[in-house]
Amino acid sequence: MSADISFFGLFMQASLLVKAVMLMLLALSVISWTMIFKRSSALNRASRQSRIFEDRFWSGVDLSNLYHEVTHKVGDLSGSENLFKAGFKEFARNRKGSVSSPEAVMDATYRAMRVSLSREIDKLETHLPFLATVGSISPYIGLFGTVWGIMNAFIALGEVKQATLAMVAPGIAEALIATAMGLFAAIPAVIAYNRFSHRVEKLENNLMNFMEEFSSILHRQAMSNPANNGA
Repeated sequence: MSADISFFGLFMQASLLVKAVMLMLLALSVISWTMIFKRSSALNRASRQSRIFEDRFWSGVDLSNLYHEVTHKVGDLSGSENLFKAGFKEFARNRKGSVSSPEAVMDATYRAMRVSLSREIDKLETHLPFLATVGSISPYIGLFGTVWGIMNAFIALGEVKQATLAMVAPGIAEALIATAMGLFAAIPAVIAYNRFSHRVEKLENNLMNFMEEFSSILHRQAMSNPANNGA
């Protein structure tokens, strides 16, 4: 057995199954880091765009003009923009249609915003289940590779008449690398998942607060002028 204890040397000496485990963990780690960077950028952008829109919303701008701005905006809309667009569109449609009851108008408006909110949360949670899965299973995949590698090391050790530590050490070392790689893949994924879940929860709360406040504004409009005219 070679005494090359470098990472590459141990990898080359490992059995085919242990190599497959290491390569799988390496792939999971690379994919996880890619998703971590993308999700971090997406959440930062969502938070920034929603803050900008809400500042514009509370600046006293006419809602019809704001709706026109949102519908003609180039690029992706933020979460609060989509909630506003869905709610105002449904509100105006029912006010101009055959629905005269303010309660019925607001019920339809609220349902439209709830659907939009659900879609926004789904977008914010993109890739989070994968990170949770990587964080959960990577240590076990690495442990499987370690157990297999140590088993092979001791089987090879049993075939020689005189066993020494120098003979078994490389085999155990290459097996333990699988566990280390499993932890290397799992730890960042778990940290990112917890952090992103907290940020998504905060964004969801902000969207729900905006939805409730916007509903209150529309409800006052519906109650002040229940006739069938435009918003």
